[in-house]
Parts: sequence; structure tokens; C-alpha cells
Amino acid sequence: MSGHSKWETTKRQKAVVDAKRGALFTKIGNQIAIAARAGADPAMNPSLAMVLEKARHANMPKANIERAIARASSKEGAALIEETYEAYGPGGIGVIIEVATDNKNRTMPEVRNTLQKNGGRMADPGSVMFQFERKGVIFVSNKGEDALMAALDAGAEDATEEDDGIEIITAPSDLAKVRQALVDAGMEIQSAELKYVASSSVALEGDDAEKAEKLLDAVDDLDDVVAVHTNMA
Repeated sequence: MSGHSKWETTKRQKAVVDAKRGALFTKIGNQIAIAARAGADPAMNPSLAMVLEKARHANMPKANIERAIARASSKEGAALIEETYEAYGPGGIGVIIEVATDNKNRTMPEVRNTLQKNGGRMADPGSVMFQFERKGVIFVSNKGEDALMAALDAGAEDATEEDDGIEIITAPSDLAKVRQALVDAGMEIQSAELKYVASSSVALEGDDAEKAEKLLDAVDDLDDVVAVHTNMA
């Protein structure tokens, strides 16, 4: 099993450009506010530590991060809820969409309309989710046999070398532990988060692949969407 897809790789390569957009900071800010509800000290709150890592890689200003943490104890932060939607895209791909919103009556129609405009549709709960498993996914910049062995020694279930680093899969409960072991081993962490990883993939080519990538990008660009997962290879 691997969370790798061409679309995921493209997203990483676009990260520097996307980081210049305020919308990305809004998404990460919502994730910080939700994570910080379990405690504002990242040393005691692994979930917050991992979101803060994402914020740093996105070059999110320190003032934005501090405001997001402060929101956790505010009325605005308390109103944020997490929702997960299931959908089908071009070529029959499955799509899992995670959102953080203070108004799901606004968010769900936005997601539905974006899917419909780009050749997709909402799916019934459970009809797509069974094709995915919740996993910890860590991406490091390091490459080579030594780095792969270090990942497995740290407790990873799987490690796959890609063009720009190594993708590491863990059990959900082991994500924070493996991440810390990799940090201690001197690995350069690019991201560490829980994801829905497809148990099998759907290979798309040509027009279907282009349409699917357009749909995934459009959904990912919505302000309330914090993560998009797909079984497209």
C-alpha cells in the first residue's frame, strides 16, 4: 500500500507557489485551531506539532500561527467542525474530501457544485470509504538505502522512494512516534499527517486523467477543504 499518486507529487511540487496564497494559510489556520483544542503546547500535543510543521513548510507567518492557536479557545474556534465527504470523479476514481468549517450548510453545497462542474458527484457514505484505510503518512527529503532502512527501523509499515524523497506509511497510532524517531535520526521531515490511503489504485490516462486532476485541484482550492485523497494512480 502506498499513498503515492501523480497528483500528490504535483501538489508537493506546487507547494512553494501555493504558499503565497492566503487561502492556504486559512486552511492551515483552521487545522491549527482544531488541533490546539487538545492543548496549545506542541510538546504535549503531537497533532498540533505536526500541523505546525506543515505551517512552517508553507512559510506561514508566525503571527498567523499564533492567532490560529489563540482561536482554539475562542467562540469562533469552538464553532469549527470537521466533516468528511465521499465522491466519485472522472474515470470512476474515488475521492475522500476532508473539510473544517464553521458552516456546513455553506460548505457541502460548495463541494457538491464544484464536483458537478468538473465531472464528479457526491457519493453515499461508505460507498467510497471502504476502498481506503486511515494511515499515517510522512514524507522526508532524504533518499537512499540508509534512509529507507532508518524509516523501517523507526517502526514504519512501508517506505517508498520517489523522485523528491521517501514516502513513509505508518499505523495511525504510530504516526507521532515514528515521526519523532525520524527527527531524532536526523531526517528532514517535509510533512507528517493522517491520510486516507487507497488499498488499490485506478490508473487513468489521457483525457480522463486531465479531467480528474482538474476536479481534484478545484476541490482542493475550496477554502474549507483541508485535504483531498484519491485512488487515482
